[in-house]
Amino acid sequence: MCVESDGCEIEGCSSSDVVHTLSGSMSPTLKSSTDLHPCKPGHKFRAALLRCRTPLVAAGILSFGNVLNYMDRYTVAGVLLDIQKHFDVGDSGAGLLQTVFICSFMVAAPIFGYLGDRFNRKIILSSGIFFWSFVTLLSSFITKEYYWLLVLSRCLVGIGESSYSSISPTIIGDLFTNNKRTMMLSVFYLAIPLGSGLGYILGSIAKDAGGDWYWALRVSPMLGLTAGFLILIFIPEPKRGIADQLTGRIKTRTSWVCDMKALAKNRSYVFSSLASAAVSFATGAFGIWIPQYLVRAQVVQKTAVSCTYQPCSSKDSLIFGAITCVTGLLGVVIGAVTTRLCRQKTERADPLVCAVSMLGSAIFICLIFVVAKKSIVGAYICIFIGETLLFLNWAITADILMYVVIPTRRATAVAFQGFTSHLLGDAGSPYLIGLISDSLQESYATSALWQFLSLGYALMLCPFVIVLGGIFFLATALFFLDDRDKAEKQVNLLSRQPSTVKVTK
Repeated sequence: MCVESDGCEIEGCSSSDVVHTLSGSMSPTLKSSTDLHPCKPGHKFRAALLRCRTPLVAAGILSFGNVLNYMDRYTVAGVLLDIQKHFDVGDSGAGLLQTVFICSFMVAAPIFGYLGDRFNRKIILSSGIFFWSFVTLLSSFITKEYYWLLVLSRCLVGIGESSYSSISPTIIGDLFTNNKRTMMLSVFYLAIPLGSGLGYILGSIAKDAGGDWYWALRVSPMLGLTAGFLILIFIPEPKRGIADQLTGRIKTRTSWVCDMKALAKNRSYVFSSLASAAVSFATGAFGIWIPQYLVRAQVVQKTAVSCTYQPCSSKDSLIFGAITCVTGLLGVVIGAVTTRLCRQKTERADPLVCAVSMLGSAIFICLIFVVAKKSIVGAYICIFIGETLLFLNWAITADILMYVVIPTRRATAVAFQGFTSHLLGDAGSPYLIGLISDSLQESYATSALWQFLSLGYALMLCPFVIVLGGIFFLATALFFLDDRDKAEKQVNLLSRQPSTVKVTK
């Protein structure tokens, strides 16, 4: 039999069983005694609930929440053309929706990173999900005279989603280690392309089913509330760094100033963060503008007509969303398998795999703009290969951070990496691409061909940024081993008594 923490006997347990307590500790093998009393129904339910709090269940729920975060983020992109027609805004105004979202996201990220290293993480996660779910739902009732309110709502949603992206990877990092951590982070970061693709699909299907675009904003909030309650019930709060410790948990915490100084001197962290910014620049621009670009390509080929009445055709958003889901799955799986195989050849495998995938992706993304005018099928093939290679590095980048940053500052590191990647990446890329496109269209506003070409010329900026990201990953490979060794040594120091620790800044 086994015993719950309140002394109640749990039926159906053998003498060798172990039970997780509410505090996260584990009860060793206990023998029955006369002090035990039969479990009440509520106690049995609580015991069953505690048995469900396994690392795999936690990783699954966190991954589900991440899918919803990105699904909500790109639902707007799936109905962007309808929003433009409804509110009568141009490309730059439409791109502003994503830009304000990312700006608020990146500003809030360091704050949540600080909180995540010091307070209960699952409370912060669930609060963030509840907040953005309510704001998204309310934004679906905004009328056409108040476009600024829609912009403001996307800003608030960015704050709510920032809490999740900054903290949830650190919980997975504390539940797993080595190859298992790589695999779990791969599943978690599969949510980026999977959720993005589902956002397009959900937005398009909900719009068609409801007869108007605002129905697209009423589905993800319901799922978000569900995820918030699952996190509160099933996610444990592991001790920070427990997966990295063999002799005990970390007993010394460094100050925020010390954390920031250490991260600034961590060359692998800095270069991988700059590379992540390059990826974010491209994915942010593509996520907003590629469906529109393909619609304009078909208008030029005379296989479709421009949308003048709502609802507009959702075909390209659906196809692009499906491609994004499939390429995300392939990219994450290929990335995890390739990295594991390459680690047998070189310890620098993680950043090298990322660098090669980035440089290969740039080639196929360039080809999109070459073939789109003549062949939509050819453009989709190039998108498929380019996205697969681009998505290959998401989980690997997170794993690099786990290796080179000590556990007690990982939430801060994730948050500031997110801040950097958004500041230099997708915070400005959707608006910048739209602004360049609008500027190029000024002289030929009525020409369908020039509308298509101007957006293509603006998007050509992305492959060059991706190449730059590949170079940053190569730079990461140069310093990866040294920074990993430094992190391991510092973890050992921080595991000692505070009086014996001298922290390296």
